[in-house]
Amino acid sequence: MKIIGLIVTLIFISNLSGLDNLLKKSDLRVPKIDYEPRTYICLHTTEKINIDGKGSEKVWINAQWTDLFVDIEGDLKPKPEFDTKVKMLWDDNFMYFYAEMVEPHLWATLTERDAVIYHDNDFEIFIDPDGDTHNYYELEFNLFGTLWDLLLTKPYRDGGHAIDAWDVRDIKYALNLDGTLNDPSDIDKGWSIEVAIPWNVLEEAAGHGGPPVNGEYWKVNFSRVQWDTEIIDGKYIKKNDPEHNWVWSPQGLIAMHFPEMWGIVDFRIENLKRHATFKLYENEKWILRQLYYGMKYYKDKNKVYPQNLTELYSFMGIGELEVIPELKLTQSMFEITLSSEENTKWHINNNGKLWMGK
Repeated sequence: MKIIGLIVTLIFISNLSGLDNLLKKSDLRVPKIDYEPRTYICLHTTEKINIDGKGSEKVWINAQWTDLFVDIEGDLKPKPEFDTKVKMLWDDNFMYFYAEMVEPHLWATLTERDAVIYHDNDFEIFIDPDGDTHNYYELEFNLFGTLWDLLLTKPYRDGGHAIDAWDVRDIKYALNLDGTLNDPSDIDKGWSIEVAIPWNVLEEAAGHGGPPVNGEYWKVNFSRVQWDTEIIDGKYIKKNDPEHNWVWSPQGLIAMHFPEMWGIVDFRIENLKRHATFKLYENEKWILRQLYYGMKYYKDKNKVYPQNLTELYSFMGIGELEVIPELKLTQSMFEITLSSEENTKWHINNNGKLWMGK
């Protein structure tokens, strides 16, 4: 059933290519690249990790690096000037991150917690444990180690709000600077950061307490905001343009708050290959996301939602489909349900929330 379901789903995706191409060329604010999220197998460890910003323990040395960061728009823009890469681990108490960034000019200005940290050069972590694009976390760090931590109720495009008052309790983190901070007289090599986030502060969005189960996967991404500078009177002065955004998993547009485009972190006790269901579910979720974009696009052009999916397909120039999702519609809301060969049902609504259920 897994293979049959995957074949049917892939045929359906092929038939949706007209929608995908139209949306990429439209004026709607949607990703302009194919859905190919980066993936990472995050291995469990029982070794003690000292949070010192150096990642020098054997378990860190043996952990795999992510792919090097790319521009936030992916292949639509040139590769970043400086390398950035990350490692991840987990144990029964924490999720661990270790990032290294090449940087010839180390500088920072912001020292107050919950300041808008990306006004400095920074490193950012985004976590959506259940992958529904609602109730997700954002953490930003500058080179002083100043932290901005916030909880997003849902993406801004869907009317979401940032809760600045949320604090990541009992977080542990440290930076290591390979150079001199705020000293333009020399050339620096870079900086690294090591972070340990307790599971009990992530459980609200994870839908369960404690660490993930073996084989559970979360949507995660990282961003490095980089500003050009000039040296005036012996000090670094930030240029307000351009703002460089370098990420692990490309977004396809200049916006981090499209959680559906984030990478996939697979929590594993052992480094095993993923099963077919992993790909099947991701394909089914992306089908619904494309239809969500299509519904938004239709309403943007016609001021109302289509009365049925056939009307949407006709508007988008999509032909016969192998799978017919179910649409529930009111004047202001919709919910689309896709039933799979795996006897699962995936749902997405007009607020962009995507979930599996009855």
